[in-house]
Amino acid sequence: MEAVPPKLYGGTERIVAYLSDALVAMGHDVPLFASGDSVTTATLAPSCPQALRLEPTIRDHVAPLITMLESVAQRAGEFDVIHLHCDYLGYSALRRAGTAFLATLHGRRDLPELQPLYSVFSDMRVVSISADQRAPLPQARFIATIPHGLPERLLLRGSGTGGYLAFLGRISPEKAPDRAIRIAALAGVKLKIAAKIDRADQEYFKEQIEPLLAQPHGEFVGEIAEAEKSEFHGMPRAWCFRSLGGSRSGWR
Repeated sequence: MEAVPPKLYGGTERIVAYLSDALVAMGHDVPLFASGDSVTTATLAPSCPQALRLEPTIRDHVAPLITMLESVAQRAGEFDVIHLHCDYLGYSALRRAGTAFLATLHGRRDLPELQPLYSVFSDMRVVSISADQRAPLPQARFIATIPHGLPERLLLRGSGTGGYLAFLGRISPEKAPDRAIRIAALAGVKLKIAAKIDRADQEYFKEQIEPLLAQPHGEFVGEIAEAEKSEFHGMPRAWCFRSLGGSRSGWR
C-alpha cells in the first residue's frame, strides 16, 4: 500500500524500513517484499512498480497484495523465517508453506470481526506492539510484546513555541480528529492537522471535519513528508491524539 519507507503517511511501512535496514546492518540477508519504489538496503522483491495508494490508476488494492503474498509462499523454502506486517492476510497461504513465520500486529484488535478469525487461526504466532493491544484477543497466540524501535535522534526536541496544538496521522472516525478540533476550541488554541484521507473516509471528512475546519481554530495541513516532521513535532504547545488498540482507549 505504501513504499518502504513511505513517501508521506505510513506508520507500518516506516517501522518495516527501520527494521529491515537494521537487520541488514547486523549482517542478515533480508529479502524485502514491497513496492518497487521502496528504498532499502535489503534485497528488494518488488510486488508492484510503486505504492498502490499513491497510484491513481489502481482500483483494486487487494489483488496486488494477494499476488505478493502468494509469491512469498512459493519462495518460502528459501527463508529461515518470514515476518509479516500485513496483518492476517498472509495467514492462510503461509500456514501451508512449511517455513516458520510470525506476524507483528500494528493496528487495533477490538473489532468484533477479529474474534472468529483468531479462533480459526489460534495457532498463528503473533507479536503485539503494546501489552494493552492484546486484551481484546485472549485466544490469539501472542509470543512477545515488542514496542516499535526507532533510530536514535530521529526527532529532536523542539522549542514548543509555535503556540498551537497538533494532530498527526489519519483522518478517520476511530482517530476522531473532530474531537481534537473541539478540544482545541474549548482550550481557545489553534489546532493544526497533518493527516491523510483514505478514500473510505472522504465522506467522513466532508461531513464531519470540513464544517469544523471552517471555524478559525482549525487548520488542515494535509499529509506531510518525513523531512517536514521534525519541525511539526517540535513546534506545538501540545499534541492531541487518541490512543487505540486495547482496553484503555482514550485521549492524550
